[in-house]
Amino acid sequence: MGTDIKKFAERLRDVIFPEDLTCELCDAEIFDGGRFCFRCAPTVEFNDGTVCPVCGRRTARPEICMECKAEAPRYKKGTSVFVYAGGGAKLILKFKNGGSYLKNYLGGLMAEKAEKLPRCDCVTYVPITKKRRRERGYNQGELLAEVIGERLNLPVVKALEKKRETPPQKGLGRADRLKNLAACFKICNRAAVKGKCVLLVDDVLTTGATADEVCRELLIAGASEIYFVTAASVEYGAAEGKTENAKAAENK
Repeated sequence: MGTDIKKFAERLRDVIFPEDLTCELCDAEIFDGGRFCFRCAPTVEFNDGTVCPVCGRRTARPEICMECKAEAPRYKKGTSVFVYAGGGAKLILKFKNGGSYLKNYLGGLMAEKAEKLPRCDCVTYVPITKKRRRERGYNQGELLAEVIGERLNLPVVKALEKKRETPPQKGLGRADRLKNLAACFKICNRAAVKGKCVLLVDDVLTTGATADEVCRELLIAGASEIYFVTAASVEYGAAEGKTENAKAAENK
């Protein structure tokens, strides 16, 4: 009942305060056509500066980050819209927890990023379990993929399923995250990706463990290449200190 009341309140809010008239982070009224009020805008960092040319996360120098040097991701190149910190993180959490209408804003910006990648044949997304989908009411990655596919005129395919829930990933390094995710995903539509260049969509890139496991399954299914786009990514070295692979690379 509580969830139903919350969803009703959110729908009522969207009618009374349309999304283009209130700040996406604090709901303060705005009249300049933007998305954020003058207080919240500085907290939202766009990932437009120096980034790793492989994973696409913010870095201090314009070179491949030590994590990608130590163990290259299975996708060819990644890109993201926001830095997952401050207002950017708050925006993504809002999208995942009831703010599904943000799909158009986030997906539109992601499509602009994806246009700079090599042309792909189809779009797919990181799946969630059926239980999690029922609880949330939607898969945020799927919503973003639909917007991106429409903007780029690419077919959106459901290529994978998530077979089981995984223990909380927060606070874990890449190695432990990969253990959590082992045998978690499975291909459900091999024909949709076989021989195709695939654009993989997700909401956030943290250590990259989830993307790597999903890409592994896509490549086993016969995908020729994979490119990766997210709404936000954690700045290199900022999520948990530097990850295990990066530390090992620096010591070589």
